[in-house]
Amino acid sequence: MEMTTILHSSLTNPPFTAHLSPSKFPRSFSTPFRLRTSLSFSPSLPPKSFPTNCSVSDDTTSSNVATVDLSIALKKKATDVSADLRGTSIFLVGMNNSVKSSLGMLLADLFRYYYFDSDALVSEAAGGESAAISLKESDEKGFRESETEVLKQLSSMGRLVVCAGDGAVQNSTNLALLRHGISIWIDVPLDMVAKGIIGNKSLLLSSEIAISGSYSELMALYEDMRRGYATADATVSLQKVAYQLGYEDMDAVTTEDITMEVLKEIERLTKVKKMMEAAARPF
Repeated sequence: MEMTTILHSSLTNPPFTAHLSPSKFPRSFSTPFRLRTSLSFSPSLPPKSFPTNCSVSDDTTSSNVATVDLSIALKKKATDVSADLRGTSIFLVGMNNSVKSSLGMLLADLFRYYYFDSDALVSEAAGGESAAISLKESDEKGFRESETEVLKQLSSMGRLVVCAGDGAVQNSTNLALLRHGISIWIDVPLDMVAKGIIGNKSLLLSSEIAISGSYSELMALYEDMRRGYATADATVSLQKVAYQLGYEDMDAVTTEDITMEVLKEIERLTKVKKMMEAAARPF
């Protein structure tokens, strides 16, 4: 059975985790491969509660109330947006970092979507993260073709949140595939991205950046990608979110904070599309 058929079948009645039948694919990136993965569909976790004999300060209580209020607001906003979203997939682009991946998983949970990390799929096809980094450096063209193959299969489906790798914005074919959904650039300051790379050497960046954490090389990569990122349907800047919330430290911005801004952008885009569709109807 074709892998795309299996994927469509699994999405018809989505369980929390749908395991796909394994299929063989070449370890070389010179030819297209089939996806072999499991679909992540994370249910909401129950809220944490304090023991009855635990005393909580007023500041802690206020913080917990604010967190609960934001959680409720996020669920309400997601419900409101879902009606007009109509199962459209969401592609998150931007430098690889934990902010983007955490955001992606929370969005998938709020919309009851499946979550994919395109780099993780490419790594699996290569035989692991280390092999993927090695092959990226030894066969750049073949590696980029594999990224396109992954995006092609993901863009053919709906109800997905996809954290797209850097290769998603490196050629016109990939940019066109992103148009099958809503694309959002998650703009995170480079110093935060650099800290993440030093702490997580499995990110699919060149080995020089991953090992040394060279800021100059990271800056060069960012400049190379920025034009592609800017073609996204919307941009959500971590720095701007921090400023709007009155935070002096960008580390104070939570996943929930930035998720709310993303939901607002999705809401704006779906409303614009709805208005354009209404304007195009004959009287």
